Amino acid sequence: MSPYLMFVLLLSLSMGTMITVSSNHWFLAWVGLELNTLAIIPLLSEMHHPRATEAATKYFLTQSMASALLLFATMLNASYTGEWTIINMQTPISTLMLMIALMIKLAIAPFHLWLTDMIQGLSLTTCLIVLTWQKLAPMVLLIQASPEMNSTLLTSLGTLSLLVGGWGGLNQSHLRKIMAFSSIAHLGWMIIVMPYLPSLTLLNLLMYLLMTTSIFLMMIMLLMTNMNKTASTWMKNPPLFLTLMIILMSLGGLPPMSGFIPKWMILEELIKQNMMPLAVLVVISALLNLFFYLRLSYITSLTTSPSPLNSKLMWRLKLNPNPTIPPIIILSTMLLPTSPLIMSLM
Repeated sequence: MSPYLMFVLLLSLSMGTMITVSSNHWFLAWVGLELNTLAIIPLLSEMHHPRATEAATKYFLTQSMASALLLFATMLNASYTGEWTIINMQTPISTLMLMIALMIKLAIAPFHLWLTDMIQGLSLTTCLIVLTWQKLAPMVLLIQASPEMNSTLLTSLGTLSLLVGGWGGLNQSHLRKIMAFSSIAHLGWMIIVMPYLPSLTLLNLLMYLLMTTSIFLMMIMLLMTNMNKTASTWMKNPPLFLTLMIILMSLGGLPPMSGFIPKWMILEELIKQNMMPLAVLVVISALLNLFFYLRLSYITSLTTSPSPLNSKLMWRLKLNPNPTIPPIIILSTMLLPTSPLIMSLM
């Protein structure tokens, strides 16, 4: 792809998200979401492969349907209230339609099947954009409109996302699908606590973006796409493969890594709300996610590739490392000592 075209597409992608995040009017938010969708379609079909074309088509149809449902819900609300303000959703039907539209855009269970179907046909860089940047605008809209939404329904969808994300990733061998189910599970954590403490949802979103970005940057550098290539990671870059295991444990929420902070705070908030059965269910579902992170770490560290001589010994070559990887890795693993400061800001 031409660098100038890539610059225009990435600029449009950024502008669409910024318009949605900074808008107070539902029509402007819809315009930002549409600009965001139209800008990423050429990036999805960049590989000129039938699976990439299929992924772009599925993404376009799903996002268009969700945007149309969102616009219809806001128009219905405006016909009753006479206002297009984001924080003024007063009719139950329009609020429910709006919530379904945003859940489709975020790929929260049971509206998650489009993400797991399309993610396998994308490049690693495009997967990184879909699983991180594309979550920002719908999540901000959902947080702004969440006070008018049914808290019981939000909690139920979040719990379902946790279970689907945990069970779905158990039998996967492709890293892109594992990261897709990981995204569904982490969004479940965010949705569960959203009706009670939206600032904690933002913290969880920030930690998820940091950890997922660091994982994908290392996958791009080490050319990892499936379990077999993961087993030979140590031959390509020994220091980076050690860091990869630590980031996987942080993504699973094990202390003392940074990923433990949002899970700890969310469980504490659920206990404060006298929701002990839900807290127990959340912990059990978190163990499902931890299982396939541990499986990736086990394959990376304790097994050897069946044909190691077929891989290049990249650690003997001079690589051009990405300068953004070290600071993102530090933020993804070493923020636990700052948890008292984070709690004071909640």
